Amino acid sequence: MTPRQTRTRDRADRGIPEATVARLPVYLRALHSLQDRGVATVSSEELAAAAGVNSAKLRKDLSHLGSYGTRGVGYEVEYLVYQISRELGLTQDWVVAIIGVGNLGRALAGYGGFASRGFRVAGLLDADDEIVGEEISGLTVEHIDRLEDIIAERGVSIAVIATPANAAQPVCDRVVSSGVTSVLNFAPVVLSVPEGVDVRKVDLSIELQILAFHEQRKAGGPGGDFDGLAEPKGPPGATPTQYVEAVEA
Repeated sequence: MTPRQTRTRDRADRGIPEATVARLPVYLRALHSLQDRGVATVSSEELAAAAGVNSAKLRKDLSHLGSYGTRGVGYEVEYLVYQISRELGLTQDWVVAIIGVGNLGRALAGYGGFASRGFRVAGLLDADDEIVGEEISGLTVEHIDRLEDIIAERGVSIAVIATPANAAQPVCDRVVSSGVTSVLNFAPVVLSVPEGVDVRKVDLSIELQILAFHEQRKAGGPGGDFDGLAEPKGPPGATPTQYVEAVEA
């Protein structure tokens, strides 16, 4: 069993909900901001406000880590950063390969936040011979034909797929066959993976559609007026389809 699988099992054994896990990076980001400002302790109300959640939910989330704060004082920022970082596995080095070096892949390769959070980009791969050989952010783009070798030689733990949609699934299959069990997918397609492989999908178009939904609601919403025009009516009995992704405790 890999260290990552062991942590996942341990987390489940301790009963940490996935919704809590999803909020931990948000708390960590808020805590890093407090550290940058020289803040040593923070109340649950202040940290909750910075993270955009209510204080009761934050206290419940942190209790799963065994951190309860001190009445009248709050949480020690430095120690809470350590606790959350340890829980997320950020106290060790995670090797990342970015596959697909178009505009998005280049932007990801140049993102400085990876290294400061425990992620080391060790490979950039592409199928375009015109891109292969380019140096981007200190790394040379290598041909996708070397994918399996690079994963094995450099100990890649996480694969970032930023390819066109039609290439994403074949690339994912090769990555999984090479032993990688964590995939961050930016391609506009749903990937099929076997049990035991975790895929996180980042779809910017969906996020924009969610924002458009909320903008419409603020401007009158379904059933009201939008920009002074009546909302179009659908077939009799039809109901609006809404895509709303919510993380519940």
